Amino acid sequence: MPTIVLIETPSLGDRSYLAHDGDVAFVVDPQRDLDRVLDLAEREGVRIAAVFDTHIHNDYVTGGIALARQVGADYYLNEADDVSFDRTPIRDGQVVQVGSMAVRAIATPGHTFTHLSYALEGDEPVVFTGGSLLFGSTGRPDLLGQEHSHELARHQHASAHRLATELPDEARVMPTHGFGSFCSATQSSGDSSTIGAEKRANPALTKDEADYVEDILAGLEEYPAYYAHMAAANSAGPDAADLSPVEKADASELRRRLEAGEWLVDLRQRTAFAAGHAPGTFNFGIDGQFSTYLGWLIPWGTPVTLLGDSQEQVDEAQREMTLIGIRWRSAAATGRAHALRDDALSWVPTAKFADLAQVRHHRAVSVLDVRRPAEFASGHIENAVNVPIHDLLTRADDVPGGEVWVHCAGGYRASVAASILAAAGKQVVAVDDDFDNVRGLGLPITG
Repeated sequence: MPTIVLIETPSLGDRSYLAHDGDVAFVVDPQRDLDRVLDLAEREGVRIAAVFDTHIHNDYVTGGIALARQVGADYYLNEADDVSFDRTPIRDGQVVQVGSMAVRAIATPGHTFTHLSYALEGDEPVVFTGGSLLFGSTGRPDLLGQEHSHELARHQHASAHRLATELPDEARVMPTHGFGSFCSATQSSGDSSTIGAEKRANPALTKDEADYVEDILAGLEEYPAYYAHMAAANSAGPDAADLSPVEKADASELRRRLEAGEWLVDLRQRTAFAAGHAPGTFNFGIDGQFSTYLGWLIPWGTPVTLLGDSQEQVDEAQREMTLIGIRWRSAAATGRAHALRDDALSWVPTAKFADLAQVRHHRAVSVLDVRRPAEFASGHIENAVNVPIHDLLTRADDVPGGEVWVHCAGGYRASVAASILAAAGKQVVAVDDDFDNVRGLGLPITG
C-alpha cells in the first residue's frame, strides 16, 4: 500500500503531495522551495522518480520542473500545455508506472482547459485533483479571463461527474487548492474527503449543470492581483526558489531606501507594530497570510526591504515571497533596526469594537471596513465605508477624512490597511477584534 505524505503551504492555502512505495516516490504539484520536498524524501528514505503538475498554476510559481531537473526525475505536464521547456508530455488516459505504483491521467478541464487529475490505482485508490474537485467545492473557472468562465464552469461540472463516475466511492480525494486559496470557487472546511463524500455534499455533484454554473459564477470574488503573473512564470520553466541570504541594511541604509520609494515591510505581529514602528513602514505580519496580501497590494516590481525581530522572521518571509515570484527583495534588517532611529518611532492606536461603540457616544469618527464586498454585504456597521484592502492604494480618495477606525474580520487586514494609511498621514485607529464581537454592543448593523 503506497504511503502519501502531504506538504502544506498554509499561507497560500495549498497542498503538495509525496507518494511512495517504500523505495520510489512521485510528487504532485510541488511548491518552489524544494528543500521541504527533498528533506521529506530523505526522511522517508525514498528516491523521487516522477513529478506531476496538475495544471499551469495561477496562485504560485511551480517547483515541478526545477525539482525534476535537480533529482533527475521525469516531469509530467499535459502535452497540450504551451511551455518553453522540455517536459514529459502526458495525456488523458495515459498510465505511468512509478515503482510499483500506477498513476493514470484523467482530463478534468474547468480550472484551466488543460487540467489533469492523477488517479493512483490499487486496493486503496487515491485521486490527486489539483484545482478540479476540492473538498465541498471546485476550483474557480474565471482565472483565464471572464470570456472563458462560463465554458470552464460547464467543464468543471462535467469533470467532477467524470471523477465521480470513474472512481469508486472509497477513493480518497487529495486536492491542491481549497484550504484558504483564492483558487477555490468557495471556501470549505474539512481535512479529508472521498469521492463518496463529495457525491453527497459537493455542489458540482448535487446540482444540475445550469444551477451549478449560475451559482458558481455568481459567487466568485476578487482574486489576488499577483495571479496575473503566475501562468507566464510557470510556462517559462521557473528555477527553484532562491533562499540565499539577502543584503543586510543598517538604519541609515533603511532610511535611504524608504526615501527612495521602496516598501519597507515590517514582519512583526500587529500589536508589536502598533506599539512602535518606523514611520512610513507597512505591517504585513509573517503570522498571517503574508505572501497573499503583500503580493496583492504591492505594485509589481517595487523593491522590498524586510524588517523583522529575528532572522527567522526574515527567512520565512523570503521563502514566502519566492513562492509567488517576488524576486526584488533588496535587503533585510533584524532586531532594533525596524526603528530606523530610536527617537523617531510612530505608533498606531488599537482598540476593540466595544471601544468604538463607546467612542461614538462622545465624538464623530468614521469607520472603514476593509473586508471584501461579499463580507461587507453579509453584515456591516451602519454608515461604514467599504474599501476592500486590495483596493486601498487605488481608492485612497474614498477613505474618509478625520479620525478613521479601520477594521476587517479579525485584525490582520486592518493592521495592514492602518499601516498604509498612517504612512500616508491619515489619523487611524486599528480595530484588533473579531467582527463576530460587534453584535450586542449597540453598534447598528445593516446588510
